[in-house]
Amino acid sequence: MSRAATNLQIDSARLWGTIHETAQFGATPKGGVRRLTLSAEDKQVRDWFRKACEEAGLEVQVDALGSMFGLRKGRDMSKPPIGVGSHLDTQPTGGKYDGVLGTLAALEMVRTLNDAGIETELPICICNWTNEEGSRFAPAMMASAAYVGDFTTDDILSRKDAEGVTVAQALDTIGYRGDAPVGRQKFTSFVELHIEQGPILEAESKTIGVVDSGQGVLWYDGKITGFESHAGSTPMPLRRDALATLSEIVLAMESIAKKHGPKAVGTIGEAVIAAPSRNVIPGEIAFTVDCRSADAGIMDALDRDLRAAVAEIATRRKVEVQLDLVWRKAPTHFDPKLVDAVENAAKQLGYSHRRITSGAGHDACNLNTVMPAAMVFVPCKDGISHNELEDATQTDCAAGANVLMHTVLALAGVAS
Repeated sequence: MSRAATNLQIDSARLWGTIHETAQFGATPKGGVRRLTLSAEDKQVRDWFRKACEEAGLEVQVDALGSMFGLRKGRDMSKPPIGVGSHLDTQPTGGKYDGVLGTLAALEMVRTLNDAGIETELPICICNWTNEEGSRFAPAMMASAAYVGDFTTDDILSRKDAEGVTVAQALDTIGYRGDAPVGRQKFTSFVELHIEQGPILEAESKTIGVVDSGQGVLWYDGKITGFESHAGSTPMPLRRDALATLSEIVLAMESIAKKHGPKAVGTIGEAVIAAPSRNVIPGEIAFTVDCRSADAGIMDALDRDLRAAVAEIATRRKVEVQLDLVWRKAPTHFDPKLVDAVENAAKQLGYSHRRITSGAGHDACNLNTVMPAAMVFVPCKDGISHNELEDATQTDCAAGANVLMHTVLALAGVAS
């Protein structure tokens, strides 16, 4: 690599400026961002991103699910580009950095290479993946999942939001149902920068997280069927209380996750009592379970232990509990050579760093199933994300963008 490329740094102020400029699209009074996928606010940021990509000399294509690809040509156009980027949609009460940092850092990298007059051997393609968050349409990481073949394009286009609007209708409304078939844009590899969304880097005063794995996920839908009866006249030993049953299941889930810790977590995040009443013993409850681990063996143990605990509780309390596994995603183990490339970039740039597991899912986790992929993390304040209080420093964002750029330069090569 040339000396100019070796010493290259992104423009920290320019990156910081674009982060805050795009935060106006869907800005909330508390300083966060509400930019649900394929909304009017999403169209605003997409239009901004398309214009910025074209001004940087990129050839922009949009696929049938609205994912955006900006291609920077390399000297050798016979090979697929190095993919880099993330997403621009947010949670209903999201922050300025989740996803956005990775997408805008990819843009800043291209601008920096342009400014320095650097041509890479391989082309580079910066990406904005549609509906990573999954807050309006299910599933999360929708477009990248379709890209790798987990879902068909037609299946995703037919998915509806809470108002009954389909993905196809939403894409057409904002004008982002593209002509390119999903999966046509190929990549040699893919690298994604993201805030950690957890507290580890900040707690250990590390600037860069070298992500070597991502947690697998188990999702369950549960239903407890007890018996509704009068709260005043039914003796305690004769009750078949669905809510008391759920309370035991919640504590059992917590205990099981702790038993298999620290590489396991378990959460019951939703519970709905059917026809609730102050003076009626709950007879039916629907609930969800989310279990995660980066170890496939621990995932199996979580499933086994949870099912055993549920069966014991149901028998003892004389209720029926239905527990259906609705999604299982295997743990992600990122490509070792790409992980090493991220670590080498952090070392060369002099940033403190550590290997880390991603607790959240990301588009790179999906893409890793069909191509070499890796991720770069930077700290976020107090580990907070999916919240308007989400925050990161300009220095850390720039550091992550520099590591991203030098990782990509190592993978793409610098034309001599």
